[in-house]
Amino acid sequence: MQLTDQDFARLRDYMYGNYGINLAQKRTLIEGRLLNVVKQKGYNSFSDYIDNLIADQTGGEVSLIVSKLTTNFTYFMREQEHFDFMCNVVLPEALPTIRDNNFAVWSAGCSSGEEPYSIAMVLDDYFKGNKNKLDTRVLATDISDRVMNDAKVGVYMDERVNKLSEEWKKRYFTVQDGRYAIANKIKNEVIFRKFNLMEKVFNFKRKFHLIFCRNVMIYFDNETRRQLTSRFYSALAPGGYLFIGMSESLVNMNNEFKYVKPSIYKKER
Repeated sequence: MQLTDQDFARLRDYMYGNYGINLAQKRTLIEGRLLNVVKQKGYNSFSDYIDNLIADQTGGEVSLIVSKLTTNFTYFMREQEHFDFMCNVVLPEALPTIRDNNFAVWSAGCSSGEEPYSIAMVLDDYFKGNKNKLDTRVLATDISDRVMNDAKVGVYMDERVNKLSEEWKKRYFTVQDGRYAIANKIKNEVIFRKFNLMEKVFNFKRKFHLIFCRNVMIYFDNETRRQLTSRFYSALAPGGYLFIGMSESLVNMNNEFKYVKPSIYKKER
């Protein structure tokens, strides 16, 4: 079974046009890693599989393709430096400026939920359960219904939580059949919503103090990154921060962000 030029072009154009994901240089990788998927799902050809992908409205097949093309492994408190910076810099700067009792955080490309739940746990620990009516619920978005449904269930294997202290495991999880179920008080602090980052306008009711978009833009070309970071800039409140992956950079994006340190950028007032 081979991926024809025509089918590769269809897949490449669909993924780029609808999700900003650039597969132009990944033909060999796609063919090798998707072959078993196509066979396991019972398709007779790549063409039939791509037909189904284009017809799928849940985002599940797109998410599956991305997962097959990367070795990206997510876990709780990944890239700890960001959470430390949130506590030591972002919160102390933002809290005195808040007038509507809302500290707004967005986890863009939340996948199976480890990132937004980590944010919620850090906020809970920071405030020690005493937020004085401050709303710190985290908006978590992804293009895939499937991964968000998994995130809403909130049950994880040990390797996803092994960076956490034993104290936090006990405080924020219950163990069920050897797996870790996120506590309801943390679940209730995360709002999941299907959202495509390729939307031309981000129509959110309020501006964000902090946006996490980590290890997402690695799939985009420079022009798509530039457009997306511009929309992130508009979605942030003055003084707000954008966190990207530690291996990512906004160099040469011609954006308005102030560089703070690797993977951390600020919208100046």
